[in-house]
Amino acid sequence: MDVIAVDDNMLEELDTRDACKKVRRCVDTCLTPRERTVVILRYGLDNRSPLTQREIASHCGISRSYVSRIEKRALEKLETAMEDWRP
Repeated sequence: MDVIAVDDNMLEELDTRDACKKVRRCVDTCLTPRERTVVILRYGLDNRSPLTQREIASHCGISRSYVSRIEKRALEKLETAMEDWRP
């Protein structure tokens, strides 16, 4: 009899993959262009290395504290958008 081996953490990996897709979709649709840029740079999305708030501020020509406020607002929006998702 043939048996297909199933990895024990397969369901967890599927949940994680679904969550990543949902986050990416929310980043693309729920955030303003500036918020999207800050989140992508801060958390290393799109195969980038994560940057510090200071590095993002320099890159965007704004203050570090403004980057912090943008990041906080963006994360609140993402949290609200993700509330219905449960692993």
